[in-house]
Amino acid sequence: MSSVLKSRMAPRAGAGSERRPRYIRRAAVLGAGVMGAQIAAHLVNAGVETVLFELPAGGADKDANARKAIQGLRKAQPTPLAEPAVADRIVPANYDTGLGQLGDCDFVIEAIAERLDLKRELFARIAPHLPAEVLLASNTSGLSINALAEVLPDAVRERFCGVHFFNPPRYMPLVELIPSRSTRPAVLDELETFLVGTLGKGVIRARDTPNFVANRIGVFSIAATLHHAERLGIPADVVDALTGPAIGRPKSATFRTADVVGLDTLQHVVAGSAKLLDEDPWQGYIHLPDWLDGLVAQGALGQKTRCGVYRKQAGRIQVFDPARGDYRDARQQADEALQAILAERDPAKKLAALHDSDHPQARFLWAIQRDVFHYAAYWLGEIADNARDVDLAMRWGFGWTLGPFETWQAAGWQRVAQWIRADIESGQALAAVPLPDWVDTLDAVHRPEASWSALDYGWHPRSELPVYQRQYFPDRVLGEADQETGVTTFETDAVRLWHLQADVGILSFRTPQNAIGADVLEGVLAAVAEAEQRYRALVLWQPKAPFSVGANLKQVVDALEREDYDALAAMVARFQQATGRLRQARIPVVGAVRGMALGGGCEFVMHCDHVVAALESYLGLVEAGVGLIPAGGGCKELARRASALTPDGDVFPFIRNYFEMIAMGKVARSAVEARRFGLLRPSDTVVLNPHEILHVAHAHARALAESGYRPPLETPVRVAGKAGLANLKAQLVNLHAGGFISDHDFAVAEHAAAALCGGEVEAESTVPEGWLLKLEREPFMALLRSDKTRERIVHMLKTGKPLRN
Repeated sequence: MSSVLKSRMAPRAGAGSERRPRYIRRAAVLGAGVMGAQIAAHLVNAGVETVLFELPAGGADKDANARKAIQGLRKAQPTPLAEPAVADRIVPANYDTGLGQLGDCDFVIEAIAERLDLKRELFARIAPHLPAEVLLASNTSGLSINALAEVLPDAVRERFCGVHFFNPPRYMPLVELIPSRSTRPAVLDELETFLVGTLGKGVIRARDTPNFVANRIGVFSIAATLHHAERLGIPADVVDALTGPAIGRPKSATFRTADVVGLDTLQHVVAGSAKLLDEDPWQGYIHLPDWLDGLVAQGALGQKTRCGVYRKQAGRIQVFDPARGDYRDARQQADEALQAILAERDPAKKLAALHDSDHPQARFLWAIQRDVFHYAAYWLGEIADNARDVDLAMRWGFGWTLGPFETWQAAGWQRVAQWIRADIESGQALAAVPLPDWVDTLDAVHRPEASWSALDYGWHPRSELPVYQRQYFPDRVLGEADQETGVTTFETDAVRLWHLQADVGILSFRTPQNAIGADVLEGVLAAVAEAEQRYRALVLWQPKAPFSVGANLKQVVDALEREDYDALAAMVARFQQATGRLRQARIPVVGAVRGMALGGGCEFVMHCDHVVAALESYLGLVEAGVGLIPAGGGCKELARRASALTPDGDVFPFIRNYFEMIAMGKVARSAVEARRFGLLRPSDTVVLNPHEILHVAHAHARALAESGYRPPLETPVRVAGKAGLANLKAQLVNLHAGGFISDHDFAVAEHAAAALCGGEVEAESTVPEGWLLKLEREPFMALLRSDKTRERIVHMLKTGKPLRN
């Protein structure tokens, strides 16, 4: 069997391949359903010209069905579009009159219904229209790639494979790449390079087996969870309390995830999996409980019908209780005994406690993990190249904190293997098949340099494709070599200045969620001075997202409780000095951003000479939510940008948009949208793969240094003045009169308007930046003395949510 399996996995060409990766300029997506349309959206997010095909509509506009699907992207949540205007870049087409457009495509991916006959029929239909050397793929989630390839001409078959995106394609990192027996290795390398470098994905190479890797393990895990919950009488809300973050799974856990996915979709996936797995010893357990099937039959499909396993009734969350055949109020809490076990941080102690306990909830958690360990080990050699690929697939595709092999290894490989073996022998495991022989020969499946491959009984290192050389800090599995830590040249408890390459420094924060307090501000000022002496350029980058959640509110509340307004005034002044110091540094400063950059974090980004932002960067000046205005140079910087954009014109249209953004506390939903908000400049760089931003930031920083960089000279800022301020106040008066904003909202927004417009000066006047900084700083301090602002700050600190008062 080993030789047959090896033939299914085409080798990587790797770093030794001299051919330059293919440039994919134009793509086509066949099928405008939920997945097809969202794949098209993500392609255009990445700047790839994309044609979206759908069945022809009746009437004169044959493309109407595709056009409708494109419009639907604007309403989908979470939004698949980097910004709404991106939808206009997708070209609608139909199969009757539009197939000629395939002739200009470099990449074509099919995403129609999961039926082998329909997919094969479509491939046979499009084959004559495909250009030479086009890359062709199917987004099937589990159908045989070899069976699909049979209808293709030989010349096309070698350029065909599976490219399985996970839903939603913009946000889920995982893409599975599945070759057929005929796929050329170079095709896989080209597609992997494109998927990783252009679309920002984490790619796992799977084999042509049912459900591939992530869904094979994931669907089984869901089925095992449902089985043991029913067997042990664990209610759905308690199952969710046990199977979420408590064991390293997403917050939506099991049944809430089912509601989000749709119970009908889950039913289809599970039933489809059971049909494919006729040689699987666990097949008999891959089904939904009768009560879940009953909910589907009643039309209670989950979130999309507002009623599924959970529903909201009279403001209360209720959960379906199969014993009652009706809903009851949800409790969603593990027993106290289990809470103590789950609080244990040592994975070995935690799993041992679950294994040894007689508590039904502990028995449940041990059973669902044991069966996944057993299943993953049994099928490893069949479905995946190595154990690392399985673990990363579950992390990227299902949101697990650790994959099954990582969890097993962390808890003690041989000890857990003995427990599994004992349960198999006693009949407690779901299948009587033994663990593979290789389990006994190892003490771990992940070593510093490689991970175990059950296919060839060897150790497989990471891919050597050049695209991975751009990732200085890739996602690593437990037991893999530690990340490169770099060379530290300056550090405090709050910041670290260090480097990977001797000519470019990296400045990182060390506070929880990279919040900015007095310690960070002092550290930044000292670090920039040190960087000017040691480096040619500086990159502001955080090892972990978020980039920064903004000001350290705890420090603010502590000072307010002491009524130490002098300390707060000094902190605000220091904040303005720190952001200004970035802008006036003698060396170029490049921001490298991923995740949230809010409030003061956003202001730090805005003062960098250039910004490299991951697409999934969420920037916003959100101070209004705590009753304040941006006072770290944010208002000043927006006024300066408006002036620069209209040196001889009317700045007010820009100021009005900036004002609405600040007053409403808007957060950009992508780096592309942050450009439109004005928080990033049109010249700033957006990168889809967050693991590449540090590499790209280094390149930009070095390029700026090579160009003879000097800090920008301060120039007078043209402002909207009192005419613009009067206009904004009139808007506020109308909103207040209509009951849309409170008295305090009005006061905060009025201060923001003054800071953006330059205060009570004549329209089109020019003012120095220091004047604008004063217009931020003084009302900020006045607002801090307000009871309403204090209430907002305390509420945000306690709940993480804004208070409207």
